[in-house]
Amino acid sequence: MLSEQSAATVRATLPVVGGAIGEITERFYAGLFAARPDLLRDLFNRGNQAAGTQRQAVAGSIAAFATHLVDRPDERPDAMLGRIAHKHASLGVTAEQYRLVHEHLFAAIADVLGDAVTPEVAAAWDEVYWLMANALIAIERRLYDERGGAAWREWEVVGRVEETADVATFRLRPADGGPVPDFRAGQYVSVQVELADGARQIRQYSLSAAPGSPIRQFSVKRVHGGAAPEGEVSGHLHARVRVGDRLRLSAPYGDLVLDGNDTDAPLLLASAGIGVTPMVAMLGQLADLGHAGPVLVVHGDRSPAEHALRADHEAYAEKLPDASVHFWYEADAYGTHRTGLVDLADIAVPRATRAYLCGPLPFMRAVRAQLIGKGVAPADIHYEVFGPDLWLARES
Repeated sequence: MLSEQSAATVRATLPVVGGAIGEITERFYAGLFAARPDLLRDLFNRGNQAAGTQRQAVAGSIAAFATHLVDRPDERPDAMLGRIAHKHASLGVTAEQYRLVHEHLFAAIADVLGDAVTPEVAAAWDEVYWLMANALIAIERRLYDERGGAAWREWEVVGRVEETADVATFRLRPADGGPVPDFRAGQYVSVQVELADGARQIRQYSLSAAPGSPIRQFSVKRVHGGAAPEGEVSGHLHARVRVGDRLRLSAPYGDLVLDGNDTDAPLLLASAGIGVTPMVAMLGQLADLGHAGPVLVVHGDRSPAEHALRADHEAYAEKLPDASVHFWYEADAYGTHRTGLVDLADIAVPRATRAYLCGPLPFMRAVRAQLIGKGVAPADIHYEVFGPDLWLARES
């Protein structure tokens, strides 16, 4: 909770800081990487930095956290903090790095806002920063403790399946022959690869096999150039990684997981494109558990041929006693499939449904709005964003 004096200062200066937060984060990253180029080479996603999406996500999270502190002083935005902490833990972020970030972030604030940063303003925003940083450090410490530390582990590729022209599934076992730790359906692992220039870049990929599997399985969509930079890690995995090769993986992380209270509750699993991966793992878990409640399986894609893991998607749903499958394709739809974008207008969705979404932001925003319109509680709609989280809309 912010002190009373700092709350008043943050409230008064939030429009100015919020209006300049994009420029502040741009200068922050420039200063940070000038001082520590190794962080850009081996920790931060160079593609997201080039596209500017990481700056947008950081700016949005800081502004959202500060706004929450002054608007809801007796609450903590645990959902937002948990999502960020899981991503940080999957990268191996340390508590010491928060001091480095503080140094360069506040230098950028002073540089951009100049004389507007009085001692009182600096102290108030310093309080905001450390409330957020210390909350994240505590959550990340707990996550590390639950997994026995933040160590990376080598895994050997034992299988590779070309799901579509642009999606490959990799199956791996621990290179040391040790046990495969369990995970929760919907979680992801970080994968670190060494690129041609020596950089050790890291990306997160959702696990697409059901929990309890003796292997790790994740599916990678090749990112082609265009509006965003070419995917250097996805391209490397597609072009160079074959059976017998080794990859470094983190422990599983991620907060888009089935609620323990979902035993027989009505569920909706909605995905689009490569967002299908965590949903397939969830369906596999529900099938293994014998989930008896109704399950709506919703997916949108460009065409059936581009629908990765489609056979698993359908097979797991068929194992559930009360599941209904609704697929939309922009082209080549056939049989019971629908043509166009996902539209729940004529789909009956029980008000007590718990929904899990994964896919492009426009898709998730549209589905979320439709679900709320059908009476689903915002608190029961959960989502996963692949890449920087640019969706900071309040769930209220």
